[in-house]
Amino acid sequence: MSRPRKIWRVGWRLGVGVVLLGWIFHAIFVNEGRLALRRQGLDWDRLGRAQQWSAAWSHGPRELWATLNLVGPMAFAVSVVWMGATVALGVIRWRMVLAVQGLNLPLSRATEISLVAQFFNSFLLGSSGGDLMKAYYAARETHHKKAEAVVTVLVDRLLGLFAMLLFAGVMMGFNRSLLAQQARLGALAAVILAMLAGCALVVGLAFWGGLSRCWPGARQRLRRLPKGELLERALESCRQFGRRPGFLLKVLGISMVLNGACVLQILTLARGLGLGMSGWALLLIVPAIICIAALPITPSGLGVRENLYVLLLAAPPIGVEPTKALSLSLLAYAGSLLWSLVGGVVYLTFKETHHLAEVSRPETVAEELEGP
Repeated sequence: MSRPRKIWRVGWRLGVGVVLLGWIFHAIFVNEGRLALRRQGLDWDRLGRAQQWSAAWSHGPRELWATLNLVGPMAFAVSVVWMGATVALGVIRWRMVLAVQGLNLPLSRATEISLVAQFFNSFLLGSSGGDLMKAYYAARETHHKKAEAVVTVLVDRLLGLFAMLLFAGVMMGFNRSLLAQQARLGALAAVILAMLAGCALVVGLAFWGGLSRCWPGARQRLRRLPKGELLERALESCRQFGRRPGFLLKVLGISMVLNGACVLQILTLARGLGLGMSGWALLLIVPAIICIAALPITPSGLGVRENLYVLLLAAPPIGVEPTKALSLSLLAYAGSLLWSLVGGVVYLTFKETHHLAEVSRPETVAEELEGP
């Protein structure tokens, strides 16, 4: 990829994220500024636009900081532990995927690679930095299964998303009244169900195929494509997952536990902020937000996630204050960043020992994965 295209790809995502964050912060600060002036006996509507914005950005940040400080150290620490549990469960799931391809990565090595990937996913712009690192290190474990190693990363990501969508879909049944009362959540539920159907289709085609039966010449056309032989190997390695009895159920099982840990992280922070919302509502809202924020729109979902938390939690009948809804999102992201920092320490500590210095540039990783 040329340098101008890389700059454009990074730039537009960063720009969208900044705009979305600016929008939600400004909207919340305006609300806080209006409330602060009313408490002082002043009429917000009599002020000019410049004066309103000045009051918003004067009072808003202070109110947001005060709300963030409502969460005690213990509640935040417990939420960080839950976040760590999601990382650990993700390592276990990836090792299950690797084992199907005959890549038996030790637990310590898989943990190290996953933490480094967590670091790159959070601090590199774009959505594939961490996945490239995972694919590279899995490929380094063997010289004859590089395509299969890359497939394990893609399948792990695909099954994680599918399980999260399925989790959210099941929770819709327990939140029927909430969906009926909140139009915003109902619209989001429709998007989640559409994503679930699409993801299930991709999983079915990847694991069990079917297109070649409809188009007999599909395999021949695939071989004629650039890197067609590599693509065919990747497709065949996907079929291995469909041939392994019980594999999908086991992976979905561990993924459901992981999803529960994600919800418990948010629930812990919500209780720390004094939010009395229903845990059943969070069982639907949290995975739905995670799935939408996972779309490659902005770096690490910044802006998208914050807007969704405010949009869904602040609307009736949940009725969470916008400032607290934003604080909930920011605190959850802070917990994720702490584990990313752990990954950064691993990267700096072990980069010479495990040749991490060789792959500091994404293009180097891509060249290695293509192989001879």
